[in-house]
Amino acid sequence: MKTEIFYALYLIAIVTEAMSGAIMGMQRGMDRFGLAFVGMVTALGGGTIRDVLFGRHPLVWIAHPEYLLLTLGAATLASIVARHIHRLRMTFITVDAIGLAGFTILGCDIGMTVSTSPVIVVLAGVLTGIGGGMLRDLLCGQVPLVLRREMYASVACIAGAMYVAMLHFGVPNGVATGVGFVVGFVIRMLAVWFGWRFRTFEDEAPSEPLH
Repeated sequence: MKTEIFYALYLIAIVTEAMSGAIMGMQRGMDRFGLAFVGMVTALGGGTIRDVLFGRHPLVWIAHPEYLLLTLGAATLASIVARHIHRLRMTFITVDAIGLAGFTILGCDIGMTVSTSPVIVVLAGVLTGIGGGMLRDLLCGQVPLVLRREMYASVACIAGAMYVAMLHFGVPNGVATGVGFVVGFVIRMLAVWFGWRFRTFEDEAPSEPLH
């Protein structure tokens, strides 16, 4: 049961993140190749960063090249459908939130195979959750969401910590996965909807110039 749940979650995560990459690429005026490339990097980048840092080989998309085709298809579909969607920004935020929450839980589960430390496990989840989005933002020429005042990495931390804590206290894996995913998605969407943000240096900087 656990295997099926995580496989479904992985497919959902790579598809939605590929779509988010393609949508952002469209907003930056990229061609079809650019959309496909950014979509694939967004979908598979976080897991690749995690696996390289944790020394896990072969990489998922090398062992299963069909995932490359799936992300390519998702990015292409998004580029076609998005042209007919008026609320493009909200669509991007929604699919990105799904990918963020899904990849965070998946990353935590993989982190448990290489470490028993809750800190390392949550870190693996955060890297998986935010890595693809960071690469997407950099390729599209903007400061990554995780480095701005958006609640992004913090959402991954909360979802990952909740997932690990529930497993520690004996909550069934399926329940912990579902709750962690929903909590991560809901917090991210609420943060966008209500404008929850962290203070930045500009907010706290003195009004007078420094000498």
